[in-house]
Amino acid sequence: MAPTQTAHDQRRVTRRQSQILEAVQQHGFVTIEVLARQFEVSGQTIRRDIIQLEKGHFLQRFHGGAGLRDNSVRLGYAQKQAIAKSGKEAIGHAVARLIPEGASVFLDVGTTVEAVARALLQKARLQAFTCSTTVASILNGHPGITTFVTGGILRGANGSLTGSATVSQISQFRFDFSVMSFGGFDRDGTPMDFDLEKIAVRQAVIAHSSHAIAVVDSSKFDRSAVCRLAPLTSFFALATDAEPPPNLRRAITEAGAKCIVANAHGEQTT
Repeated sequence: MAPTQTAHDQRRVTRRQSQILEAVQQHGFVTIEVLARQFEVSGQTIRRDIIQLEKGHFLQRFHGGAGLRDNSVRLGYAQKQAIAKSGKEAIGHAVARLIPEGASVFLDVGTTVEAVARALLQKARLQAFTCSTTVASILNGHPGITTFVTGGILRGANGSLTGSATVSQISQFRFDFSVMSFGGFDRDGTPMDFDLEKIAVRQAVIAHSSHAIAVVDSSKFDRSAVCRLAPLTSFFALATDAEPPPNLRRAITEAGAKCIVANAHGEQTT
């Protein structure tokens, strides 16, 4: 559990630091370059602000900028899972319908991927691979699903495994399908994420998948992140809970990927 932010912590935050926090909350990730230009100060000054804010457990430093702390992101996911449970379940069932009996499938980390894992329990037979101890727990005990859990460094409350050992093990396999989420999109529609180690794992999974499927909730449509994951052409399909904005919808179409909009009201695939 993260340390509680005290009144003393709040008093130590300068006006500029408070505005940096507001930018992080609004965009998910902000770069040092943009902040330095916005506040008309040096990059080193912004870097010192970010270091102090991280020490106060307000945000997390990343290469070239700052973003939401891991536990803040998880809290957001937990809240969204509770509030939009039917939408998550609809995405899960829509993706499960794409995966045939007996297929091999890699499942990433995240609450939407966990919804896919629960939907896959309806299958009679699968080979499942995952870098998530949470996903492994969901699948554990199903007599027809063989679950392989990668090695790696265990990180975060979502039970993710990352690192060179994870990438190395993934590279030994070939998956019929893979299911993954990420933090946001670049302006041209390219999927992006915050965590470089998780990106390395996902890139390895994509490289060893015949059909990579992205699952993202609509809150990611207007959010950017720190690093590009892979072009949309790398994905067989993108499943979400709301109609993407026109520019993203166009990028998905031009990439030749299926766009699946699944929610409590039904499912539409184009």
